[in-house]
Amino acid sequence: MSQSQPALLAHEIVRSLGGRRVVDGVSLTASPGHRIGLIGENGVGKSTLLRLLAGVDEPDTGSVTRPDDLGFLHQEMPFDTGSTIAAVLDEALREARDDLAELQRLSEEISRAPEGTPGHQELLDAYGRRLEQAQDRESWDADHRAALVLEGLGLGALAHDRTLGSLSGGQRGRLALAALLVRRPTALLLDEPTNHLDDGAAAFLEEQLRDLPGTVVAASHDRAFLDAVCTDLIDLDPAVDGPVRYGGNYSAYVSAKHAERERWERRYAEEQEELGELRHSAGVTAHRVAPDRGPRDNEKMGYGHRAGRVQSQISRRVRNAARRLAELERVQVAAPPRPLRFAAGALAAARPEEDPEPLVALRDVRVPGRLALDVLDVAAAERLLVTGANGAGKSTLLAVLAGRLAAEGEVRRRRHLTVGLLTQDTVFDRPDRTARDAYARALGPERAEAVPLTSLGLVHPTDLGKPLGALSVGQRRRFALALLVARPPQLLLLDEPTNHLSPRLCDELEEAMGSGPGAIVLASHDRWLRRRWQGRTLRLTT
Repeated sequence: MSQSQPALLAHEIVRSLGGRRVVDGVSLTASPGHRIGLIGENGVGKSTLLRLLAGVDEPDTGSVTRPDDLGFLHQEMPFDTGSTIAAVLDEALREARDDLAELQRLSEEISRAPEGTPGHQELLDAYGRRLEQAQDRESWDADHRAALVLEGLGLGALAHDRTLGSLSGGQRGRLALAALLVRRPTALLLDEPTNHLDDGAAAFLEEQLRDLPGTVVAASHDRAFLDAVCTDLIDLDPAVDGPVRYGGNYSAYVSAKHAERERWERRYAEEQEELGELRHSAGVTAHRVAPDRGPRDNEKMGYGHRAGRVQSQISRRVRNAARRLAELERVQVAAPPRPLRFAAGALAAARPEEDPEPLVALRDVRVPGRLALDVLDVAAAERLLVTGANGAGKSTLLAVLAGRLAAEGEVRRRRHLTVGLLTQDTVFDRPDRTARDAYARALGPERAEAVPLTSLGLVHPTDLGKPLGALSVGQRRRFALALLVARPPQLLLLDEPTNHLSPRLCDELEEAMGSGPGAIVLASHDRWLRRRWQGRTLRLTT
């Protein structure tokens, strides 16, 4: 790796949007060889921070120093829909071809300027700098690398004369990513880079990023990606002292974050206990003065002297307590934000009577062109993970289990079975209603009061008064999940439940799914979830 590659630097950058500080005083040093993951809840500023680092947006205050050779995933397709894949690849290969052409030119110049002639040393220096740049970019292998990258990202079969307009959104996204990997810029900024990637393509991307000599900064919810790629993680969620940088991958972060949370909770509890004692001392002790009781006969002679001494001691203790109280109230640590905590049984409910029969039984079920399944029984306490490639019928199966889609064959469902389905696309009948109002109307006032929306850790208190239509896709989906969690069904069906959730929420949701009453069936492409799944697995094939 070249030692001359510049770092990506941000110093105390601040950016406000809509009257709210989205990025608040963030500083960052991203040196070559470091691959930094940005994690946190939706809305904490990951994408905004990337745009500031890339120079697409400017900070209100603070500064960013970036290498000239920088690539940003969302800004790497300056082509119209009529452009071809070949044109995109030619642009991606332009810098490598320029390197080789310039090395050839300089080599010829050097051969014509023998050692000791004017300009010879300058030519050698220029050749060395360009050679180093070409080595970092692996310019000699660029064409071969382009073919490997296209194949690795599932684009190898596409004809190069295909126009961008003829590609799907997912294919265009993968082509933009491919162009960056072919370029190998000094600094690479990626926003959710594993979107639209299957397992093989995601693993290929991880290998490519680990081999880059420069800097990578990536915002991602993909825990498997963060674990495989990152040398550092920056958590933008609320913390005692603001955003925290953790060395290591996602597994190391989880361990460190858990220990940090325990320290924060312990410090907060200890300070609150001390504050209570100090308030008691400052407010109560002053009234418990020894002279309130009369002197006994055997101490009348020295009573006044002793009373004054006691009074002085108590006054000093009160002053010390008041001083310490004022100091602690000024510097006390904030209360740790309430994380998502699912109580046992909060995801799905047990049936009132014990019955060995399955909740739902499928036999020879067919949805033409979408699903073919011979046998499936869902037991009363089932934990079932449905996997398979795109188009294998995962979402279709969940819709059949929920009774929302008719199917050929036999579908037997228990009488009075309550079913909840979280779909991938969240649409509400009345997007003009606020989250608070919609929640109360859906559950009824009594249930909404018993299980407050904010207690579930899925909707931020500042979003309660916003219309559902004004929330982001991720926020709306979390609200839909909150409706299901607040009144647990006996059969809970989750379609890609970790989409749009922060890594921390994903971890806690998975933990909640592991035990408790009721049945849970989920479809997921989440590699981290699938690797750690403890229940039954059903793989659908096309």
